Amino acid sequence: MNNFEYMNPTKILFGKNQIENISKEMPNKAKVLLLYGGGSIKKNGIYEKVIAALEGFEVVEFGGIPANPEYAVLMEALTIIKEQNITFLLAVGGGSVIDGTKFLSSAALFKGDTPWDILTQNIRTSKGMPFGTVLTLPATGSEMNSGAVITRAETKEKLGMGGPGLFPQFSVLDPTVIQSIPKRQLANGITDAFTHVLEQYMTYPIDARLQDRIAEGILQTLIEIAPTIIKDPTDYKAASDFMWSCTMALNGLIQKGVPTDWSIHAIGHELTALYGIDHARTLAVILPSHYQYNFEAKKEKLAQYAERVWNITEGTLDQKAKAAIVKTEMFFNELGIDTKLSDYTNDYMGTAQEIVRRFTARGWNGLGEHKNLTPSDVEKIVTMSY
Repeated sequence: MNNFEYMNPTKILFGKNQIENISKEMPNKAKVLLLYGGGSIKKNGIYEKVIAALEGFEVVEFGGIPANPEYAVLMEALTIIKEQNITFLLAVGGGSVIDGTKFLSSAALFKGDTPWDILTQNIRTSKGMPFGTVLTLPATGSEMNSGAVITRAETKEKLGMGGPGLFPQFSVLDPTVIQSIPKRQLANGITDAFTHVLEQYMTYPIDARLQDRIAEGILQTLIEIAPTIIKDPTDYKAASDFMWSCTMALNGLIQKGVPTDWSIHAIGHELTALYGIDHARTLAVILPSHYQYNFEAKKEKLAQYAERVWNITEGTLDQKAKAAIVKTEMFFNELGIDTKLSDYTNDYMGTAQEIVRRFTARGWNGLGEHKNLTPSDVEKIVTMSY
C-alpha cells in the first residue's frame, strides 16, 4: 500500500426529514444564495422543505444551472454573489448543481484575472466561500468530495478543478428524493458511481486489501440494488443503499494508498463537451474499449474483479479478465445504457483525432495509472468505441 493522507471534513446528514436540520449547520445571520437546476425541486416538494428550513435567514435564489454546469450561467450567479454580499451558498440538486456551486465558492474569493483560469491553469482552491448541499440525484459523489467539473459552451471544453477548500460543510442525503427521478437519470447515476469505483480499482494489484474489499462491496451493492431502483425507486432500503454507495464511490476513501486511472473520465468529458452526451453514458462508451486496449496492464485486477464481483471462477486468468469486461458492458446495457459512440451521434468520424488534438494542446501526454497512455493511444481507444 502506498503512503497517503486522508481528511474529509464534510458532515453527512443521512435519512428521512434531514432537510429540516440544515439551519443548525449554517452560520448565524448568513446571507444565503440558494442554487438549483431546472426547477424540478419545485415539483417534487424539496424546494418547499428547504425554504421552510431556511426560515430566519435572508435567502436569494438562483436557478437554471444546466445538467453540465455552464461557465456563462455560473458567471451570472457570481455577479449576484458579489452584488448581494452573499456569505453562504446552498446547492440543492445533483452533481451538476453541486459542481457549479464549488466553482462559485472558489470564484467568489479568487483574486486572479478571470475565474476560468482556475480551470485552465489548474489552480487548487485552498479556501472558498462556505457552502452546503442537499443532494437530489445520487451519482457523482460531489456531495462529499472537493472536486468539480465545469463546461464552457463557447469553447466546447469540460475541465476539472478542486482543492481542500471545496469540501461542502455539510450534505443532506435523504433517500426518499429519488422517488421522483426519471429512470434514465437513475440508470445514469448507477453507471456513474459504478465507473467511479472502477477508475480507482481497475489498475494493478498493490496489496491494499481493505481498499479492494470496500470497492468490491460498493460494486456488488450497486449490481444488487440496480433492478429494484429502476423498477421501484420508492423502495427505501434500496434507495438508501444506492445513495450511500454513490457517495462512498467518490469521497476519496477507496483511492487512498492505491494507484488510480481516470482516463475514462478524461476521454468521456470530451464526448460530453463535443456532443452533449450524458456524462455517465460517455463513461459506458469508453470503458469497454479502454479495458480491451489496456488488457495486459489490467488483466490481473480484471480477473480479481471477475471472481469477487461477478463470481466468475472458471477459466484461465485471461479468460476471466475478458469475461469481466463483457459482464460490465452487459450490466450497462441491462440498465438501458448504450455502449457505442455511434449509438449517440452519426457525426462521430474524426472524434478521436479532435480529442487527440485537445489532449496534445493541453500537454496531456501520459494518462492512466502508469502515466504512459499517450494521445496516440487515446485515439485508438476512442476509435474502438465507435
